[in-house]
Amino acid sequence: MNKSDFLNTIERKIEKHHLLNHSFYKAWNAGELNKSVIQEYAAQYFKHVSAFPRYLSSIHSNCDDIKVRQEILENLIDEERGEENHPELWMRFAEGMGKDRDSVRKTTAIKETEELVTNFMELSRDEKYHKGFSALYCYESMIPEIAENKIDGLKKYYGAEKGDETLKFFEVHKSADIIHRQVIKELLGEVCDSDLKKEEALESIDLALSSLNNFLSGMERVYC
Repeated sequence: MNKSDFLNTIERKIEKHHLLNHSFYKAWNAGELNKSVIQEYAAQYFKHVSAFPRYLSSIHSNCDDIKVRQEILENLIDEERGEENHPELWMRFAEGMGKDRDSVRKTTAIKETEELVTNFMELSRDEKYHKGFSALYCYESMIPEIAENKIDGLKKYYGAEKGDETLKFFEVHKSADIIHRQVIKELLGEVCDSDLKKEEALESIDLALSSLNNFLSGMERVYC
């Protein structure tokens, strides 16, 4: 499989299993979720958001390619630097939905949340760093469109307003991850320079997609 076919295969997988196709996000964007469900979503997903910088750190640590490390470092700085780091912005979203910080931190993970964090952590810590890098691309490639849809749904149906701290996490990711995903995609095509690496990368993307979709199914199973 050449580089072009490899990258096209990735895009087809992501398009087929894109999170915006999941019934949970469709219900969100149609205003069909009770606000209490979004509160619980915010608390559960915080476990993934707060672990995300550690995924990046793990991939960075295992990587021997400076170009890849530099991109991951830029991403990590965006995630963690300053008072408006991304876990903090997510917490403000939770607060805007009516879930206090202490409650978010003390929320017990459902099975699907545990599996999501565990699978991403294991992929990120694998010494074959292209596995974690593939999962990273899979996730970040979907974020801009998801963020835009969430902003629209929150404004139309759940009381958020433009410039509201509730929306800031999504507003940041709507633009920032457009840049990240294109750079990561090009690097991924360079890094996966053998059939074995391409196969492992595609398997990692399958696991990332199933874990993310399964999390949303878990939200429906427990809270809807």
